[in-house]
Amino acid sequence: MALVAFPGVRAFDVSVITEIWGPDRTDRGAPAFELRRTAADRTAVPMRGGLALHPDRSLRWLDRADLVVVPGLDDHLTPAPAPVLAALRRAHARGTTVAALCAGAFTLAQAGLLDGRRAITHWRLTDLLRTRHPRVDVVPDALFVEDGNLWTAAGTAAGIDLCLHLVRLAHGAEAAAVIARSMVTAPFRTGTQAQFIDPPTPRTDRDADALAAVREHALRHLHEPLTVADLAARAGMSPRTFARHFTATTGTTPLRWLLDQRVTAAQKLLERTDLPMPEVARRAGFGSEVTMRQHFASRLATSPRAYRAAFGSSPIAP
Repeated sequence: MALVAFPGVRAFDVSVITEIWGPDRTDRGAPAFELRRTAADRTAVPMRGGLALHPDRSLRWLDRADLVVVPGLDDHLTPAPAPVLAALRRAHARGTTVAALCAGAFTLAQAGLLDGRRAITHWRLTDLLRTRHPRVDVVPDALFVEDGNLWTAAGTAAGIDLCLHLVRLAHGAEAAAVIARSMVTAPFRTGTQAQFIDPPTPRTDRDADALAAVREHALRHLHEPLTVADLAARAGMSPRTFARHFTATTGTTPLRWLLDQRVTAAQKLLERTDLPMPEVARRAGFGSEVTMRQHFASRLATSPRAYRAAFGSSPIAP
């Protein structure tokens, strides 16, 4: 994969990309990646804080890349050099997946790649992105968005979410989990950046603590027929109040969160065991293989059997 650098890219995003695709984690079950730092020439690219990135490939290497990632920008209005924009257009025209972190969406917009497409950036910059690039369909509250093999992410930590998601799509949930564990971060966050826009009140903080305990309980008992009413009772709230506080805290509804966790649990079982499909469905809490298949189709656009065929590894004892 190729990291695209030019003066003005954010050191944090460069570090995220490098940390996810750079280290050799094959001894822990992660795939082997070839990460290349590309730029218009081999001159060191200055970054804020006295740091510099030293490219090891020219932009021509994008012709070989399976994935191209553009870091965010310290100044979101930094114009990208013409060779960078041209290289991004060529990569996308070939069908290569192109992703941008945070204000890197402005770079893709400068290249014209986001015209008529859905995209996201940091919540403080969404109005500016609409104003500067009116042909972009700016999504206000996602963590990351895909449209036509183009991926964009919201601010800062959402770049980690997107990078792990790209690993998950290409290599499976367990590969992303290996990398996430080594980074001491969550392999998958549900919700949207709406949960970060307004600072929480002390009351919200107390509710968040109670809801965190409920979510932990749910993760330990996914195999049981949990309902939203069950979770609300455990939190000591009515279902309506629980749903309202849960959505305010996580950015997603209790039911969607529970289904997302069950899909993730099923993915891991399909990757790491040879359990029959009905047993995978039972352990993930779906109740039946038919129900599991329906949720895989709606969330992953594939079937459990196709997922196992693509990402299954040597069985591990259940």
